[in-house]
Amino acid sequence: MGAAHARLRAGTAWFGSRVSLRGPAETPNAQGTNAPPAPSYHPSQRRPHDAASLILVSHEDSGPRVLMGRRNMAMRFLPGIYVFPGGRVERTDSGIELAHGLPAHVQQKLTNGAPRLSLQRAQALAAAAIRETAEETGLFLGVRGEWKRRRIPPSWSAFAGESVVPDLSGLALIARAVTPTGLPRRYDTRFFAADAASVAARGELPAGPDAELDDLRWLTREETDELDLLPITRVILEELFRRIEAGISRDLPVPFFRFRAGRMRRDEI
Repeated sequence: MGAAHARLRAGTAWFGSRVSLRGPAETPNAQGTNAPPAPSYHPSQRRPHDAASLILVSHEDSGPRVLMGRRNMAMRFLPGIYVFPGGRVERTDSGIELAHGLPAHVQQKLTNGAPRLSLQRAQALAAAAIRETAEETGLFLGVRGEWKRRRIPPSWSAFAGESVVPDLSGLALIARAVTPTGLPRRYDTRFFAADAASVAARGELPAGPDAELDDLRWLTREETDELDLLPITRVILEELFRRIEAGISRDLPVPFFRFRAGRMRRDEI
């Protein structure tokens, strides 16, 4: 299998053959008509950015529901796709004030992964998932209280304004997934889950063209089948619901998804 074909196969398995990696902007094609530009696969071997995602789970009489949102149609990358809140880890996610740290088994799985992470970096991953969730959904996870530190990073000022101190103790690690090489954007994402009861405050819901997510929904397992999702998102959902049935807070093996020779490989942490 040629390298270019392996990259295309990996990208299709990850993003799906129907998914456009770019937004609605159109450019003339060879025939002079307007058509969406084709995805650009290139042999980039750059190290993926650390990222984190948070799956909020609401337990209701009808069964568990998960919070998902649709990526704004104006976005250049993966518009219209339903995802969990999340994004890249920022420098200011390290060393922030916490009400409580990670559960011991979650901390162990994060720090003993490959490559090995420091405790501070592991906590930054979990904190980033909470921060991104607040930015994209207006939901602040943590406990009510005043921040003791005087210098608060701007990216965390909304938490201080809501008098919410982030709390990592209720987070479960569901999966880790690394985007294949040769794609426009690469991420090493840790997927966390938390009970919706951990939401301490509800701020203003982001709206308008600058909002990353719209059409936020609490969805049952069956309802997610009707959405436009990335293949990897469906895989993570299956892992999530299996964990819910087994006991989401239990210390269980965590799947690690990555590509080798154009095929997705599933290891365990």
